[in-house]
Amino acid sequence: MRDPDERAPQLKMFTFSLTLVRHGETQSNRDKLLQGQGVDNPLSETGVLQAEAVGQYLKDITFSNVFVSNLQRAVQTAEIILKSNTHCSGTAMVLDPLLRERGFGIAEGRPKEDLKNMANAAGQSCRDYTPPGGETVGQVKLRFKKFLKVLFKQMLDEHGWSGQDACAGATGAVDASDSEVAPCGLADDGLQGVSLHALVVSHGAYIRVASRHMVEDLKSSLPHGVKMSQLFSPCPNTGISRFILTLSPSESGPVLSAARCVFTNRKDHLEILNAAE
Repeated sequence: MRDPDERAPQLKMFTFSLTLVRHGETQSNRDKLLQGQGVDNPLSETGVLQAEAVGQYLKDITFSNVFVSNLQRAVQTAEIILKSNTHCSGTAMVLDPLLRERGFGIAEGRPKEDLKNMANAAGQSCRDYTPPGGETVGQVKLRFKKFLKVLFKQMLDEHGWSGQDACAGATGAVDASDSEVAPCGLADDGLQGVSLHALVVSHGAYIRVASRHMVEDLKSSLPHGVKMSQLFSPCPNTGISRFILTLSPSESGPVLSAARCVFTNRKDHLEILNAAE
């Protein structure tokens, strides 16, 4: 018989932030050429400046985990971000091919206009069209779903269900009412009451698919007053998106029990570069 003084077990929940950053500009970006996975260019001079700008913008956020596409434009961007960070310059990066850009098959290395022409000829929208040898949007989504499983497992393996002090209070951190609070343009928007932060550095088409999956399939609550067209607009180089995720245990492993989109495709940090041009 249960001791009447024994406390009932608390419901386990695990909340953390997921900040997604697109890599900085490459010469192929500047020339409007498709890179995909087969064209692996380094950052241009502008791309380095963009990476430094986003690094300065995020410098006071303590990222507990960092996951990066293993293409060099993403790795270089992540290295610059971490070098700028005041708390985690020594944090190890996990290079994960699941975060690679969408493969564009025979269109890689060619002008983006060629992809539009190929899609038009096939009677499809450019976003939904898959060039020969390329990945479908569904295949990219499957890669992101696999990455989420890796992410959830690693966060829990390293920090445990009780390894987050700020989650006393973070169980309510993804309350739907929070979506009514408009982000203020600050680097720590959405992070109040959350102590664990994951950084992901990836690619434009990939992040667009990931954000759509988070909102449409995983039912992330949305920022107040934001239109879907804004959420899913093309991500600029070093554009930032953020979600707050809460996991709960299940017999098959951790499952996502709540999600909130704080913002997508933010580029406030680039204003100083634009003003200098």
